[in-house]
Amino acid sequence: MLAPLQANTLFSEVLDFLASTPTPEEIIAFHASESLQERIRYLLEQNRRGELTEDEKIELDNYIELDYFMTMLKIRAKKKLAES
Repeated sequence: MLAPLQANTLFSEVLDFLASTPTPEEIIAFHASESLQERIRYLLEQNRRGELTEDEKIELDNYIELDYFMTMLKIRAKKKLAES
């Protein structure tokens, strides 16, 4: 389960984006903010070093799940564009 701060940094960006009813093109072009990308890079580096705390492991797992969700969403958006 996510801590409130993690939930804000992890999901708010994507929820705000999806709430804006993006077009398929905007979905395909979506990238996380630079600050979010920096956090993910930090967590990946800490993981590589074997230095993640338990909370950071959970946070990284959640980022990975969100990345998978966004990847699947982009694939569907590309299919929708190809069909039109």
